[in-house]
Amino acid sequence: MAFSDKENAMSVISSLKLVEFRPETAQGRIFVRRRKLADKIDQQISLAADAAFTATKIVTITDENGNQHRREVAKRIKRWWVVNADDTVQLTVRYGSKPIELAKGKNAIECASASEVSTVLTKVKEAVLKGELDAALNSVTVVGRKAKQSS
Repeated sequence: MAFSDKENAMSVISSLKLVEFRPETAQGRIFVRRRKLADKIDQQISLAADAAFTATKIVTITDENGNQHRREVAKRIKRWWVVNADDTVQLTVRYGSKPIELAKGKNAIECASASEVSTVLTKVKEAVLKGELDAALNSVTVVGRKAKQSS
């Protein structure tokens, strides 16, 4: 009976695709930057779908008796898009507080209406995950690091 269980286990393992373990984080910081930007884009997509959307974070609060309590509080999220007077929308993609330059001298995407924002953001997220904005991400983060070192 134990022999047949061992044969079943071998057939299950042999049916799986086995690979060598190599995590992506070992290849550099760019994967962390991509993931961080993709998470922020997800928040903007949620905000575009529902104007009342609020992201939350967990904070530790100490009361007057010295007891610590963990509480979930709303995070402030700034919209990345502006609706112009002619109802067109200009959308910027931001890393931190800085807009990312998507092409030489251009850091905004024009949309025909506010309903288009979530589909455009989905396309931008796909581009981020494929690595199309890696050079722009590196330039934004290098500027930030140089500014901190000089002060």
